[in-house]
Amino acid sequence: MKAIVAVDREWGIGYRGDLLARVRADLMHFRDLTLGKTVILGSKTLATFPNGTVLKNRKNIILSKNPAFIAKGGVVVHSLEELSKELKHHPVEDVMVIGGASVYHQLLPFCDTVYVTRFDHSFEKDAYFPNLDQDPAWELSKTGEEQTSDPGTDSIANLKFSFTTYIRKS
Repeated sequence: MKAIVAVDREWGIGYRGDLLARVRADLMHFRDLTLGKTVILGSKTLATFPNGTVLKNRKNIILSKNPAFIAKGGVVVHSLEELSKELKHHPVEDVMVIGGASVYHQLLPFCDTVYVTRFDHSFEKDAYFPNLDQDPAWELSKTGEEQTSDPGTDSIANLKFSFTTYIRKS
């Protein structure tokens, strides 16, 4: 299982239920890595998507504590036990954890790779991803070239960022 996340300098991932920044290159990177895969997300994360609809061209598994929760086009599970049973029907290498904070914290122990977009900025935030730089179980395996956001298409102009990959140490 893998995870994908965008973080700021302090490993913040969100504020008031939304992303810290909308950067086209990051969204395209997310799309490229998750297309055709099984994605696991929380119901609060699903609610932030346009019209609260599941992601197209992916198998969506939504983790929700609410027994009445329904997600059209997705599979809803209510516990890690139910999730484990559902994942038996999906190749583990094709499973991507996409958030939010609670889902990341619950499932990170089962991940072997994390794709991290690192924003070189400190945002106002109220949701965090575990700091993998301070976790001895993880090592940085790849850092892409630093890029700069496009003021014409992105929510924040001249935001520096890079795509990195962390792998779990054996």
